[in-house]
Amino acid sequence: MEKVPMTASGHEALESELKQLKTIDRPETIRMIAEAREHGDLSENAEYHAAKERQSFIETRVMQLEDLISRSQVIDPATLDGDTVKFGATVRVVDEDTEEESQYQIVGDHEADVKEGRIAISSPIARALIGKETGDSVDVNTPGGGRSYEILEVKFV
Repeated sequence: MEKVPMTASGHEALESELKQLKTIDRPETIRMIAEAREHGDLSENAEYHAAKERQSFIETRVMQLEDLISRSQVIDPATLDGDTVKFGATVRVVDEDTEEESQYQIVGDHEADVKEGRIAISSPIARALIGKETGDSVDVNTPGGGRSYEILEVKFV
């Protein structure tokens, strides 16, 4: 089984979603199915079919979350150090063409949120940054075209 790296907050978010699905959404959907059954003919009962579809989605998501959680490898960036970019690092870079500065934290695939400055370890930018140090320049092939960045700072918080 392949381990799935994630931060503690990413792991907590998965646990929270799983708890929500199991304790609130699943029982509510079972109640909705029972209620829809009382309306009669199931072959033409849109409420019943919608509730069954929702139940299928919930059960699939529960299995996905349980799998992710069982394979998770929680990494606390605060326990890491060094000058080399690795999982959990917060990296400040400058675009060498536009001089625009950006800051990214490299996190697990499921917890990435570019608007929050968290990029997936599998993203083109993260893959280019991994193993580099402060002062290094990296070329990144993105869907929008090639970019060059200089690493200004690497920190673990």
